[in-house]
Amino acid sequence: MNNAISSLERQNQILQLIHRSQRISVTEVCENFSVSEATARRDLENLASEGKIQRVHGGAIALTDTPPESPILQRQNEQSDEKIRIGQAAAALVRDGETVFLGSGTTVLEVARALRSRPTLTVITNSLPVVNVFSGLKNINVICLGGMLRDSELSFIGHITEQALAEVRADKVFIGTRSISLEHGLTHEYLPETMTDRAILKAGQEIIVVADHTKFGRAATVLLAPLEGIHTIITDKQTPQDFLDIVQQRGLHVVLS
Repeated sequence: MNNAISSLERQNQILQLIHRSQRISVTEVCENFSVSEATARRDLENLASEGKIQRVHGGAIALTDTPPESPILQRQNEQSDEKIRIGQAAAALVRDGETVFLGSGTTVLEVARALRSRPTLTVITNSLPVVNVFSGLKNINVICLGGMLRDSELSFIGHITEQALAEVRADKVFIGTRSISLEHGLTHEYLPETMTDRAILKAGQEIIVVADHTKFGRAATVLLAPLEGIHTIITDKQTPQDFLDIVQQRGLHVVLS
């Protein structure tokens, strides 16, 4: 393509390409318009800031119809049966005496509830609801990470939380996600929380994602991790089988509840 065009014209053409193929990479922008990577990234950032595309790692994708996530207290009754079964299946993977990290969200909260009866366990968490689940139990050693409280999730995030995460290690990390896509991996909407979740992933030897069927086949704005960055997905039987088949072909373990 001819690069002797204005940045506005180029961005409009980039937008048309994204609408046709649903995504574009920084490399493709460079090749199509004979511009530098810095210019390509700047064009994508401008389009994202205008709300026309979703910026993801390495490029951009077309906007999805994924609605904003409601606060945790409003989500507790959504897919509650599925989340309870997922929580029980996740708890079955935990051996007595292990150290586990439990992140925020309603599905991870069900993992916590399913672990209450364990004779010995150490739980690290940045979630106030998870702390409350284990409060008063002598069999569970709870380590709560402080930081900036995110009211909608009742979780601690930010620099202080991430510093504390650098000091702990867990046998298993159980974490939820806003969206899971074959192409874009795990994605969230809120960048500050995503940065903390990235630090959480580094604290565990085994990364286990717990997510009901509504989270699959979608992409949110911010990359949390590629699929190759996790080990196990626990979900319910309504999740599309073709998606799970591909995930397993990539070497991930899948547990259906």
